[in-house]
Amino acid sequence: MTLGPVDHVAVVVRSIEAALPRYADLFGWHPAEAPRIFASQRVRLCFLRTGPDPAAMIELIEPIDDESGVARFLATRGEGLHHVCLRSDDLSADLAALAAAEAELIDREPRPGAHGRVAFVHPRTLNGVLWELLERP
Repeated sequence: MTLGPVDHVAVVVRSIEAALPRYADLFGWHPAEAPRIFASQRVRLCFLRTGPDPAAMIELIEPIDDESGVARFLATRGEGLHHVCLRSDDLSADLAALAAAEAELIDREPRPGAHGRVAFVHPRTLNGVLWELLERP
């Protein structure tokens, strides 16, 4: 497999605008880009740069309606850790290897993500953590 390193850690928030000042005040982290809507997932995203590595970021995720998976997550679990994202050099091959190892995949085929092709591994596979796999262009 070609997984790793960690690309970003995603945190669900009720409001990106309300969360941003705390991240800036406590850690000095600022948006790498303006918050934007990712319509297919019905969320707003904002990536915060955490240091000199251009890909090592924190992703803030805010639901834009009450029907999305992120909205259901927020309603049942509250704000907090949503997923950890690993980089992949060959997402299709990594998905095939994970399927062969009997990982429970949410996505058997890559789909478009905010920064490339993505797929998710169900939290039941690894100790309750949702894992995103990202193949950047």
